[in-house]
Amino acid sequence: MAVEIRFTAASVAKVRFAVSPLGETVLALRILLGSAGHAVHQPWVRSARPLLAGERELPLLRALIAGALPSFLFPVPEERLPSMAAELDLLRATEEAFFRREYGAVVRVPDEEVPDSTAVLPRLAAALHRCHELLIAPQWGRIRALLEADVGRRALTLVDGGVHALFAELHQDVAWDGGQLVVHGRRTPQTVCTVDTGGHGLVLLPSVFNWPNVGVDKSPVAAASIRYPAVGVGLLWEPPPQALTGLAPVLGQTRAAVLDALAEPLTTGALAGRLGITASAVSQHLGALRGAGLVSTRRTGRTALHLRTERANHLMGGSAGKG
Repeated sequence: MAVEIRFTAASVAKVRFAVSPLGETVLALRILLGSAGHAVHQPWVRSARPLLAGERELPLLRALIAGALPSFLFPVPEERLPSMAAELDLLRATEEAFFRREYGAVVRVPDEEVPDSTAVLPRLAAALHRCHELLIAPQWGRIRALLEADVGRRALTLVDGGVHALFAELHQDVAWDGGQLVVHGRRTPQTVCTVDTGGHGLVLLPSVFNWPNVGVDKSPVAAASIRYPAVGVGLLWEPPPQALTGLAPVLGQTRAAVLDALAEPLTTGALAGRLGITASAVSQHLGALRGAGLVSTRRTGRTALHLRTERANHLMGGSAGKG
């Protein structure tokens, strides 16, 4: 099915980017439940799938995620980097009529057999939270860093070449055609679905677990959205460098990861986001690494930038450019 996303002048001006931990959790579960996924994710699948077996809401997750995906699982983020908690709040706040329509279409039951949203959404949100903490959070620092890097790259394209250049390189199935964006389908290319942005704009979401496909919300409540494959997913599940593997038993896994990330200058907040830990925890690790002469910190006003030292570069393999 091809999807035509129609723009007004106002909605073109509202094209923005966001990263969605909820969306990535749902798409990751879809892979683990066996209905999708690319071979590139197999290293992660092999370790994650056994962990999912103990989830008590597996029947509910299978019903809503293993096949066609209801749009209420993908509320459009209100900010560029929302928390998982904020997105789950949006999920719980799904309007009843919208929930009933999407649930009935996916589970294929008549309207009178659709349960109330209050009987489903709290259970679903709790299950997705548990799955995120168990399966995604341990890898979220790396995943988020990859997604943010992709957003930065696309944002530069938008600045340099405008929306035409942005959409031209987004995905091979995406084309900008005279005021509308066409996402070409592969299974039923002759069928066309039209999505009107209605002045709400378009949100572009880079994705790891939807790779290498592009996905469009065909039933948007407000802003339209496209999930496109982020660049660099093939490198995400590669084993850590040999030097990092050797240092982890000595320094601890987190401190070794801090050194690995500090091949480039980073703030405490950026480092926390990349590693998926709190800023206070990062500060404690940085203090220990500074004391050992492995990290240097330079302050400019209220901003502190951290970088690993030459001693750390030697421990990491002798190259300041490795990371």
